[in-house]
Amino acid sequence: MADRRVVITGMGAVTPLGVSMDAFWDGLIEARSGVSRVSIFDASNHPVKIGAECRGFDPADHLERKVLKRLDRFVQFALVASHEAVKEAGLEMDGVDARRVAIIYGTGIGGLAELEDQHARLLTRGPAKVSPFTIPKLMVNAASANISMAFGIKGESLAVSSACASSSSAMARALTMIRRNEADIVFTGGSEAALTPLALAAFASMKALSSRNDDPEHASRPFDRDRDGFVLGEGAATLVFEELEHAKKRRASILAEVLGYGATSDAGHITQPDEEGEGAAGAIRASIKDAAINADQVDYINAHGTGTPLGDIAESKAIRRVFGDHAKILTISSTKSAIGHLLGASGGVELVATVRAIQNGVIPPTLNLDNPDDGCDLDYCPHTARDKGIRIALSNSFGFGGHNACLLLGHYEG
Repeated sequence: MADRRVVITGMGAVTPLGVSMDAFWDGLIEARSGVSRVSIFDASNHPVKIGAECRGFDPADHLERKVLKRLDRFVQFALVASHEAVKEAGLEMDGVDARRVAIIYGTGIGGLAELEDQHARLLTRGPAKVSPFTIPKLMVNAASANISMAFGIKGESLAVSSACASSSSAMARALTMIRRNEADIVFTGGSEAALTPLALAAFASMKALSSRNDDPEHASRPFDRDRDGFVLGEGAATLVFEELEHAKKRRASILAEVLGYGATSDAGHITQPDEEGEGAAGAIRASIKDAAINADQVDYINAHGTGTPLGDIAESKAIRRVFGDHAKILTISSTKSAIGHLLGASGGVELVATVRAIQNGVIPPTLNLDNPDDGCDLDYCPHTARDKGIRIALSNSFGFGGHNACLLLGHYEG
């Protein structure tokens, strides 16, 4: 049986730029920064005091109060994004076979806030005061399980964790499931709420974070020579992947087509990327092969682009390695410059941005790119959004542990 075509029919997002897809997209193209001083906890004694919070997010505005105490913040994000995605998809669950709907969702860390809170309670108040909701809130499959229950999804429910590639790994699995006729619809994407005291301290201890405490809006600066690390962010994105004929039969609006994916491992360092970008290049090549296109057909790349000294150069090398002379024509941007690094949620949120770029023919900018570093000599669309017709776009995700995952999207031609 030939592979079935897979399209995207709905999306939802919770990001540091706002609690909806439109707020996220508008913030991107208006070149707004979602980075600020941390306010969700007291970071005054931390060496890094900045992050990209979802400041406008109040779970009580979206979810029933009686269930909130059972849900970690990362699950709250996931559910709100999923409700928006279902609404855009026009999906009535009682009109589809729930056994043919799956949920494959990514997170890098899961309910870290709950773990920290309950550990503090254990130490200060004793074992009897630890909440019975602790494990259901912190487990990494809490988002996929709660989405399944919220929408009556009875196909496979799975959590994927591959560090900063988690969402993209989940979406690759979703694509494969539909192609192989294992599902007609898959809810996918990812969520992360790891902007916590422990995570902020731990990433800072690794020297992974920007320490521009006095200038938060300019702290996330991918490909710039003055970059000094990434900014820790939070948020979620849910995308509805659907088999093309199934979507057409229910007259769903089609936002984009998922053309292919590629995944590799660096098999090198636990946190540092391969300096020559060989693993990343392999994943990009594999996505192009899987999509059965030529490299010179790619118009836009939503880069992993975290703002780390090694990562940005390695990714630029990978792009040049794969695309050759076409790399000089490609337009590239890093949306992490506006929203920070959402860890396991980043691939899903960035795929939402990539879909919107295809739909609108507008490339979101790379903020704070004032002086491109040596080795970062490609077109990274600095400062302002740019009009450009996009037929095919690539989204890159590269995670700690050497996980590389790339997805190719195309403008749906009908």
